[in-house]
Amino acid sequence: MIVTIIVACALVLGLAYWIKRARDRRELERYSITPEALHDLLVSNPEVLLFDVRLPLDLLADSQIIPGAKRVAPKEVLENPTLIPREKEAIVYCTCPSEETSRAILHKALALNFSRIKFLKGGLDGWKAKGYPVEPYTESFHLETGS
Repeated sequence: MIVTIIVACALVLGLAYWIKRARDRRELERYSITPEALHDLLVSNPEVLLFDVRLPLDLLADSQIIPGAKRVAPKEVLENPTLIPREKEAIVYCTCPSEETSRAILHKALALNFSRIKFLKGGLDGWKAKGYPVEPYTESFHLETGS
């Protein structure tokens, strides 16, 4: 009897986990954009805001940026999401292999009822792999050393 209850609980937990993962994947698909779609969007709608939210060390390692993008430190955006306007279409990108920084910012924005924000699938590397333009990032920035 106890073994049956344990197995049933494990199955319920496994099913709940699978459902949550599927829901998260659908949400991320809804709020993501491919490099090709972003390129087309930027050509057709120059009003789209583009934010480079890479960590400072990532920016130091690769000091290129998508033309027209504004660099904002992820910590600043997470602490003050209003740095990304609610009323305009906005795209964020980073260079994390799983878009970790972009997704964190996306989740924070969605929790605050932003609806016009997406993250770039593949980040800067995906953009460059398609041969789309980049330019040198020449502005100074602060390397966070932790506390």
